[in-house]
Amino acid sequence: MGSRALAERLIAGGAVLVDGEARAKSHRLEGGEDVVVELPADAPPLEAESMDLDVAWEDEHLLVVDKPAGIVVHPGVGHATGTLVHGLIEHDAAGGDEDRPGIVHRLDRDTSGLLVVARSDEAYERLQEAIRRRQVERRYLALVKGTLRSRSGRIEAPIGRDRTDKSRHSLDTPTPREAVTTFELVEVLGARALLDVKLETGRTHQIRVHLQAIDLPVCGDPVYGILGDLGLERQFLHAARLSFDHPFTSERIDVESPLPEDLAAALERARGLA
Repeated sequence: MGSRALAERLIAGGAVLVDGEARAKSHRLEGGEDVVVELPADAPPLEAESMDLDVAWEDEHLLVVDKPAGIVVHPGVGHATGTLVHGLIEHDAAGGDEDRPGIVHRLDRDTSGLLVVARSDEAYERLQEAIRRRQVERRYLALVKGTLRSRSGRIEAPIGRDRTDKSRHSLDTPTPREAVTTFELVEVLGARALLDVKLETGRTHQIRVHLQAIDLPVCGDPVYGILGDLGLERQFLHAARLSFDHPFTSERIDVESPLPEDLAAALERARGLA
């Protein structure tokens, strides 16, 4: 496949079929199966693209960028150009996979907010280790619909690719991975509520899947929540705060991002309906 990372992404994206069915990367072949792989078109080499990025904090080792909604973080099938990585090349992003340099963690395309980016292999490795040790605090604002049973909560439920719909992630999965999310109530808005959500792990679509599982779907979420609620064209999910100890200086980095205009407007509409 060229690289293990590419093979894993093709499997995760449902581009590898065993006897006509998508399988998890842990699936073992017994012999005699038909394996079909849909290869992506040859990806062009990474080149810098002019992009108006909001860099919230930076030094020679790393930067914290405030990603707008609608931008894919790194190249992949169907996204060979125009990703955040292409815009970060001019900011000396480096470390990790060669096709996603500097990317330590990611945000969904339509989730806005903060993420940390490495500028060297050593910075990448140290930041990755901090995330594995749960020393990077990632907090989100989420507007949900439903009735809260408590003002705070902790959701511990393994997540993986859905057993029947490979485009989704869920608790009903043949490949469960540990996932932990905590939340606190910020504001009650009638049939909706604004939550401060903290990730302890970073599974794909984790917050959206976990909140749906406790009957608090995210407003505007086209997959796991309520499509078009409050006039939203995307999920009301914003990475509002990122804090961690600097991997080289031990300085405490604590960066906040205000709600973007579309989410702020939806929040005001929710307040008006409460």
